[in-house]
Amino acid sequence: MARFSPGATSLRPFLHRLRGVKILGNVFIGDEVYIENEYPECIEIHDGVGIGPRTTIMAHARGAGNLILEKDVRIMPCCLITTSAGQTRTIGEGSVVAAGSVIINNVPPYTFVGGVPAKPIAKITVPLAEGISFDNFKKGLVPLDKKNKEDNK
Repeated sequence: MARFSPGATSLRPFLHRLRGVKILGNVFIGDEVYIENEYPECIEIHDGVGIGPRTTIMAHARGAGNLILEKDVRIMPCCLITTSAGQTRTIGEGSVVAAGSVIINNVPPYTFVGGVPAKPIAKITVPLAEGISFDNFKKGLVPLDKKNKEDNK
């Protein structure tokens, strides 16, 4: 019911909390977002997080792991975020995941990532938080050169 109900900032987060997902603050959960059914208590979503439509968030592969979306993370549409047994996957504060990306590693804070599997693309200097225009966010991206990409792994 939480996947298809209206209310991206009200009813959906409420229903996911009832299922056991740890939602800490106000969040946006887009249409048809799949959040871990088998181990919902292994998902932690912090204040200001926005999850785009048709994203899948899984905290298990041959057993439960933990998945943490820190404050002000933005997940664009159609992403897959996964972790495996005994692992903790963290998407760092203020990070943005490009549409259609697959997250199989941790994402450092204030990093723009994308691809399959997702890799760091840019450092974020203007977070895509409430009240910030997409144009200002784009202007604040600092591309990572090859050396910086290796340092951020």
